[in-house]
Amino acid sequence: MPFLKRLGYYLIGLSIGLVFLAFFLKKKSEETGTSFCYFPNCRVLKELRSKPLSAYHLDGSSSSVVLDSITIQEFLINGKVDFKASDTKAAPCGLYVITVKGEATPTQITVENCKDSIKIVAYK
Repeated sequence: MPFLKRLGYYLIGLSIGLVFLAFFLKKKSEETGTSFCYFPNCRVLKELRSKPLSAYHLDGSSSSVVLDSITIQEFLINGKVDFKASDTKAAPCGLYVITVKGEATPTQITVENCKDSIKIVAYK
């Protein structure tokens, strides 16, 4: 069998397999809500979203600050983790500083990441 004919069969099979794989993975990710997070920022935020928010106690924040569930979800979905300001190895729970660029100035929260839950400890 000539080389070009074998190459043609190979490319036809490869293209059918890629189409099948793309269709299968797209359907699976839509049904289960699976997302692929490979970067550290995405992985930390995904882990924080998967845990329940136990409680939050805000020290030193102004009384005019309103921190509701929509605001918290905004931080956990669109936020950027500042790893330089975070203390990920703190015992017993790691501390993560998450920043979201707001309309006028960036705002940030500090989240305590424990084994079973998360807790918001500061909001600026």
